Amino acid sequence: MLGSIEAGGTKFVCAVGNDNYQIIDQITIPTTTPDETLNKVIEYFKGFDIEAFGIASFGPIEIRKDNSKYGYITKTPKLKWQNYDLVGKIKQAFDVPIYFTTDVNGSAYGEYVLNNQKLNSLIYYTVGTGVGGGAIINGEFLGGLGHPEMGHVLVKRHPNDINFEGICPFHNDCLEGLVSGPTFEARLNQKGENVSLDDPVWDILAYYLAQAALQTTLTIRPEKIIFGGSVVGEELLAKIKEQFIKLLNDYIELPNIDDYLVRPLAENNGSATIGNFALAKRELNK
Repeated sequence: MLGSIEAGGTKFVCAVGNDNYQIIDQITIPTTTPDETLNKVIEYFKGFDIEAFGIASFGPIEIRKDNSKYGYITKTPKLKWQNYDLVGKIKQAFDVPIYFTTDVNGSAYGEYVLNNQKLNSLIYYTVGTGVGGGAIINGEFLGGLGHPEMGHVLVKRHPNDINFEGICPFHNDCLEGLVSGPTFEARLNQKGENVSLDDPVWDILAYYLAQAALQTTLTIRPEKIIFGGSVVGEELLAKIKEQFIKLLNDYIELPNIDDYLVRPLAENNGSATIGNFALAKRELNK
């Protein structure tokens, strides 16, 4: 049996699967304090004979195994979770192989698996409470000094959004500070799910996300860019495609836009669970 821990800022999605990446059992645990949350996670997995874990966590995290802080959540805005040894806590309870990466890398790998590993490259953006990006090139994650932080790139401001300061505690108006879920309340005093689809804010978000897609297109040249997370539905994705086409201005040749900018294959944002199973199995087979 393989264990998947998708550690999010709002909830931990824990699942047990087989080596075909099929879910045997699953539970959702609210993210509260580190010890309270992890004690519940450990209690859950103690009911199964887990051979390896894949852990995909909100971040930033330390993924360099030669670093003394390997396995830690580091400079997260969630103050109680700063400098928390997530992998170490799981290791104390389970002496099994663990693959540790970012939540969005886990999702990217899940989509890589679901595409039957026929893609040599893909980018996965998640747009929800925060914004993150993961990149896979030739079956491996992109990153040297650490994992990419694609959610914190700077973008050109929309002319109708100049006065919005942004909500990122580190950069104000980086991509995350302009398009993440909480920006709806900051701009409009209402949650995103209550905002009409004809509200101009969706065009503003599409403009920023299209820029992010353009940046990764021109720097990495992936075969596919996937938009997941609670904020991006089909309507917003259609607007992103429209803006992307305008920004690219037919500069380079790409696949059909409906095959290039897509939603995840996994339903209900479940890509990370599948990715975690696959990464756990990969770590087990080393």
